[in-house]
Amino acid sequence: MKYLKELTDAKIESGRQANPEFMKGVDAIIKQAKDFQQGKDAIKIGQKAPSFKLPNPEGNSISLAALLNKGPVVITFYRGNWCPYCNLQLRALQARLDEIHALGATLVAISPQVPDGSMTKDEISAMDFIVLSDQEAKVASQYGVAWEVPAFLEEHMRVGRKLDLEKINNGNSNILPIPATFIVGRDEVVIWNYVNVDYRTRSEPEDIIKALQNLS
Repeated sequence: MKYLKELTDAKIESGRQANPEFMKGVDAIIKQAKDFQQGKDAIKIGQKAPSFKLPNPEGNSISLAALLNKGPVVITFYRGNWCPYCNLQLRALQARLDEIHALGATLVAISPQVPDGSMTKDEISAMDFIVLSDQEAKVASQYGVAWEVPAFLEEHMRVGRKLDLEKINNGNSNILPIPATFIVGRDEVVIWNYVNVDYRTRSEPEDIIKALQNLS
């Protein structure tokens, strides 16, 4: 079994080989974001997690409070199903989901995409975790992980990848979440988190499982 970092590193290297100038531009943007400490206001360990109620792909509202009644909740913010790094992460989490469930936890993945566009029906049926839509990135903002997409990346997505984020996110064309993960205990307090403004890197499922083991 490969660690998620191996998969994302391979994706990054593939990108450098295919489009080195673009990846240099991304490196510069990420460095600037880190220099400005973007993500520093993210909810910290020991703080109370903001409550939320968001629609799933069927349009039904799911609340954090209802999920916490069952046990701890793993909340992961992702950019959308168009993001290859997000897809690597979600597949890696799906592969370890039985272990997460065995520890009494629920996994929730949140993106800005509209409820009926976040994933295809086949993808939804293949995933055993909850997918929610945060169209205006309001919940991402409450968790301190909303990020205004730099013009360089916005142009790449619009021109290079033919992505219409305004349509995908129902009007929100330039605010995406920093891919971040939080584990919230039943007392609504964050007991573990991973926040990195570099969207090419993600939390390891193994680390999430270890944190849940420590909680139990």
